[in-house]
Amino acid sequence: MHVVALVLAGGIGSRLYPASRSDRPKQFLPISGDRSLLSQTVERAGFADETIVATRPRFADEIGDHAPDADVLVEPDGKDTGPALTYATHRIREEYGDADEQLVIVALPSDHRVDDDAAFQGTMTAGARVAAETGRLVTFGVTPDRPETGYGYVEPGAARETGGVGFHEVAKFHEKPDAETARAYVDAGYRWNSGMFAWTPASFLDAAADSPLVPLVDALAAGDPDAGFEAVEPVSVDYAVFEGAENVAVVDADFAWDDLGSWDALDRVLAPDDDGNVALGEYTAVDAADNVVASDDKHVSLVGVSGLAVVVYDDRVLVVPKEDAQRVRELVSVLADRGAF
Repeated sequence: MHVVALVLAGGIGSRLYPASRSDRPKQFLPISGDRSLLSQTVERAGFADETIVATRPRFADEIGDHAPDADVLVEPDGKDTGPALTYATHRIREEYGDADEQLVIVALPSDHRVDDDAAFQGTMTAGARVAAETGRLVTFGVTPDRPETGYGYVEPGAARETGGVGFHEVAKFHEKPDAETARAYVDAGYRWNSGMFAWTPASFLDAAADSPLVPLVDALAAGDPDAGFEAVEPVSVDYAVFEGAENVAVVDADFAWDDLGSWDALDRVLAPDDDGNVALGEYTAVDAADNVVASDDKHVSLVGVSGLAVVVYDDRVLVVPKEDAQRVRELVSVLADRGAF
């Protein structure tokens, strides 16, 4: 088995505005630790024989600053994870395919937090084994420790085993729920859909050929990726491929995990002060509790407020209730329409 870790680093991370901007995506930021999220992700990919970072053209020159030992794959355009992963899978099969080895791709977002690298690597290797031996598309499912409306969910089906590795068939994927539905999903034993995957190129491209991504698959086979990207709309790999595929497995992720997708996530990864405030950067709080503070080189002061995310980067200030942190993407959409993101 020849395993390639494919790290996706082409997104913007709009919900972490204003730290994340059109020219400074969140994967280049040290949101969790002293090093960038991308650097941490590549370092924990030691389970793989090769590590490739896929990105869009505007970020390509900066990848080496964060992942100097990884190969860089530049996709023609940024159109979400569906086209990105289809293009990368095709290219990796061309570059690393070998008749004497089973090639497996493990796809990793570049913006996750993992607390146990050894457990992470063992789980990724197990998932790669399931993909190689069963031909299934594999998603890694995290056991929820809370009802979460910001994640999609995986409903596990029948338990299976291959080569000593246990997994479940996927009964159904569920979109991000409301709070009541999230509680029901947790009670029912559903997993969070982590956005990490494993597959063989043949299994993935066969599934993509029976999806909205078929124009890209055909164009790649014809040697015209630019035409393929022009022919498809932005779409996630979950929606385009996984939700419609029949041969999908979920492997349990046996490590502490968090998707650092929005500012309220800092509550879960930073140590709070006596009043429950957490901070990246300097701050002073008076009669203020349960806030998230993040800044670059500015000192932030809070008086008499609670439950807020207060974020100051460059010349931008964001103030939002933590419970509405997911709505920052709505703000970014408005700013982008004005050419101000």
